[in-house]
This record gives sequence, C-alpha cells and structure tokens, in this order.
Amino acid sequence: MNLFDLVMLFVIVGIMFLFWRFRAIAEFANSHIADYCERQNLQLISVARSKTKVGSYRGKLDLHSEFSFEFSGTGEDSYSGVLTMAGLKVLDLYTPAYRVH
Repeated sequence: MNLFDLVMLFVIVGIMFLFWRFRAIAEFANSHIADYCERQNLQLISVARSKTKVGSYRGKLDLHSEFSFEFSGTGEDSYSGVLTMAGLKVLDLYTPAYRVH
C-alpha cells in the first residue's frame, strides 16, 4: 500500500461519512417538521434542504443546514416555513402567520 492508496482510502471514508451525516440530518429534520405540523394540526406538503455549510456551534465543528417546508392550515392554502439546524440540534423553526380551519 503506497501513499496514494492511503489518501484515496481516507477520501472514500470521508465521503461515506459525509453521506451518512447528510442523511441523518435530513431524516431528523423531516421527523421534527412532521411532528411540529402534527402538534399544530397543520398539513405538511413538502420539505427540502435549501442550504448546508460547515460551521461551528458552541465550539463544535458541524454542518449547519437550512430546510424549507410548505404547509397548509386549512387544506386550501400554502405557506412556507424554515427550519435551521446545527448538526442534529434545532436552532430555529420559523413559520409565518397562517389561517387555521
């Protein structure tokens, strides 16, 4: 095994780790948003990751993600909300004022 093989092994392991971390964060965000909508009696329409960057939160280096989601309060209208996370920690969940049925 030479140096190139070792570097390629680290790159492959790093890519696998990032993929695993992205999936864990996305699954947690989907679950959190679905639970929030259920508690508020809202209909969840869609969830999408809008941006991700590397940053630190309380001294820990992790991925900072922002998810956009659409929901409905009456079933006839649509509103957009934003979930901000640092790793698996929810920093903020913003929803605009919406009508309920």
